[in-house]
Amino acid sequence: MNIHRNETLIKRNARIAQFTMFAGLAVLAGGMFVSFRYPEQVGLSLGALLLGFILSQVGIYYLNRWGRKPRPDELLDKSLKGLDRKYTLFHYVSPVSHLLVGPSGVWVLLPYYQRGVITYAKGRWRQKGGGLLYQYLKIFAQESLGRPDLEVNGEIEALRKYLSKHLPEESLPPIQAALVFTHPQAKIDIPPDESPPAETVTLADLKKLIGKPAKGKTLPPEKIRLIEDAILTAG
Repeated sequence: MNIHRNETLIKRNARIAQFTMFAGLAVLAGGMFVSFRYPEQVGLSLGALLLGFILSQVGIYYLNRWGRKPRPDELLDKSLKGLDRKYTLFHYVSPVSHLLVGPSGVWVLLPYYQRGVITYAKGRWRQKGGGLLYQYLKIFAQESLGRPDLEVNGEIEALRKYLSKHLPEESLPPIQAALVFTHPQAKIDIPPDESPPAETVTLADLKKLIGKPAKGKTLPPEKIRLIEDAILTAG
């Protein structure tokens, strides 16, 4: 498997993660100090606490994607290790963060580091379990699951628009997507009668999903090259 990675972006965003996390903690500490030392300065202390919280949340966002080891891109690399060289994995090179192109098609990969049981029913995603400590951290130090359905639709549309500008219409491929839960304690529990907006798998099952293209729908080598060239040339 070939891998293209935007190392410059990763290093830059890792520095942003460190700066915003430390700045957020410093501002929070300052807000706490003001609230105890100068209780009459309510507006100042509340403003500092609010700013510190915002900086901390920005730091968490960047840390989860570019500061934590192993990073999401490294986890995807490990999961897909062993795919032949007909496949190419792009990290932060295309309009979407993680893109796989190969015989099984064009795949937008969206990694999530949530633990516990992930369910989808009646158009809604839920995350259950993980323990009381994790539920507390999810409020103050972790990202919530959010709306994967909106994220995946946005990613697919962004990639579709990009490819339509760089490829002839007859060469535009179908775009598939997979929500990949990378935490080792994540479990997927989706009823068979439900249809989530994208394939939903744990990291351990990703390679199995990619390795089973629909019968008669493999992407021919010449189209794979066209897509890869469009991404690398413009990137």
